[in-house]
Amino acid sequence: MVKSLPLQTFDKKANTWRGSSVGKSVGFITRRSRVRSPLSLQLNNVGYLLTYLNICHLPCFFQTRIFEPLSYKCMFQIKPILLVIIVATVAGLWKIFEKAGEKGWKALIPIYNYHIWLKILKRPWWWIFIFLIPGVGFMMVMVVSSITGVAFQKKKAWEMILSGLLFFVYLPYLGFGKEKFQLPDPEKAKKEKPSIAHEWMEAIVFAVIAATIIRTFFLEAYTIPTPSEEKTLMVGDYLFVSKASYGARIPMTPISFPFAHTTIVGGVNSYLEWLTLPYIRIPGFTKVHRHDAVVFNFPEGDTVCANMDNPSYYALVRLYGKAAVASNQPIRTMAGVQYPGAIIPRPLDQEENYIKRCIAVAGDTLSIRGAQVYINGQKDEVPEESQMRYLVTTKAPLDASVFKKLDITDDGSTEYQQNGNECFYEMNLTKASLKALKENPVVDSSQAEIEPYGRPDTKDIFPFSAYYPWNVDNFGPLWIPKAGATVKLDTANLPLYRRVITAFEHNNLEVNGATIKINGQVATSYTFKMDYYFMMGDNRHNSVDSRYWGFVPEDHVVGKASFIWMSLKQNVPFAQKFRIKRFFTFVNSEGLSRSYFFPGLLIILIAFLYFYFKNKRMEKKGLKPNK
Repeated sequence: MVKSLPLQTFDKKANTWRGSSVGKSVGFITRRSRVRSPLSLQLNNVGYLLTYLNICHLPCFFQTRIFEPLSYKCMFQIKPILLVIIVATVAGLWKIFEKAGEKGWKALIPIYNYHIWLKILKRPWWWIFIFLIPGVGFMMVMVVSSITGVAFQKKKAWEMILSGLLFFVYLPYLGFGKEKFQLPDPEKAKKEKPSIAHEWMEAIVFAVIAATIIRTFFLEAYTIPTPSEEKTLMVGDYLFVSKASYGARIPMTPISFPFAHTTIVGGVNSYLEWLTLPYIRIPGFTKVHRHDAVVFNFPEGDTVCANMDNPSYYALVRLYGKAAVASNQPIRTMAGVQYPGAIIPRPLDQEENYIKRCIAVAGDTLSIRGAQVYINGQKDEVPEESQMRYLVTTKAPLDASVFKKLDITDDGSTEYQQNGNECFYEMNLTKASLKALKENPVVDSSQAEIEPYGRPDTKDIFPFSAYYPWNVDNFGPLWIPKAGATVKLDTANLPLYRRVITAFEHNNLEVNGATIKINGQVATSYTFKMDYYFMMGDNRHNSVDSRYWGFVPEDHVVGKASFIWMSLKQNVPFAQKFRIKRFFTFVNSEGLSRSYFFPGLLIILIAFLYFYFKNKRMEKKGLKPNK
């Protein structure tokens, strides 16, 4: 019998967990574990195209309700409340089209209804493409709804805001009401100066739309909050992550608050699950390679405890038991006594973002021996700025200037005395820092703190099974799943791939003694549907990574860390905050490039002066300068 943690699902309506612990016959059903037939998949894709690309399309009701169970969390899903919004919006557009001299039935035709809507408002036809962008299209409906209100003489700021936010109410109100559709006279509109509030609102709305497109499909700004990647990426680094490198992922929860991830003020969800889309990735320029610094959604982030981010929900269950976590019993941690709080399921694209270095890609075999990583039997080189934990013995306490000079910034320094003046420090150090420290006459000795082989940690280290007595410095060999590859499956290796089979690839798994059933059929092998990756932090002894939670699926990959534009030290005076040498540096497989800060400043200054003097010349000629 396999004694690893079963994966279960939280039923919101019943306020309980579905599934059972390991026993005579165990059913493992996760939040994303429903089985879909090829026919269902094809029909669902039709429903997706008809529905999302045209949020105001009524026939999506038939595509969704007949062929796609609404309880399926991973693939296409539309909630009844959104169907009501769609019907109300279509009805409103039908009547508005008629008032504008168009046929009302055109409101039902996918995409074409956007063309008609923009046509009657005399807006650019290419706005259609903005409507079709997931995550942005919903905002565009609000914008065009506000413009529609102006055609019905609703020109006040509060009226425009209301018509945008409540478009599904306002459009039917305008369509079925007595107000006439009449566009403002173009000549008169040119003479009328718009109010400051109107100008600001228009500028903000289109800035938000443009920024959302950029951060969804091209670049997104992140900051480094923890020292797990030091000294390559440091706490206080502000960086851009390229989503185009691996291909941008279409938002799975497109109805969300702009520029917010997971929650907003007061812990309220920043997204609505009224509409959820399947995993779709736009083709990128490259694939994930070894040593890439990758941003991804936390693989154990599909279920969280409201009051505790770290340890994760699954780690808490392994340590304290499911009953203790589910019943919100007090748990003693390093931070003191805490209550887990409510158990919250999250959609994939709303799981927390992590950044680690990819150590092994799909098809690789990874081993760690004495903290040295081996890939396919070959030693894996680590970036020069990576760190390991050392026990340093000194003859006297180290001066604070030593820590400042070595830039020891994370929480890995602990001092205590023994045998008089002899002191012991635990430090996370790079090779260069260790070499410099050894040259200090006060230092007696230094030794890497490496967990010995044969001391298993089955509570914290993946795959949490007695079959695999691994620890943080002695791990594997572990084969990384590859799409299309098949492995022999038995109760011995099931702990390695259980979560892949259930949570990530959406199968039902049953274990009865030595018999394994997948989707009701006896299984002696398994063929993987996706590529997977093994991620580790450069700060090897201060990083929670794939050694603790296993594989990262390809659908969790967000983007590639590309460029540090600013880096600030923490808890220091303002004058000492700036790490100038890290400004305008590129992130690569070896660490960081040299800084391009001063060349970058020069380019910005030249561009500023060019546009400044160009506008001055235009003013002298009586022309309107560019803003």
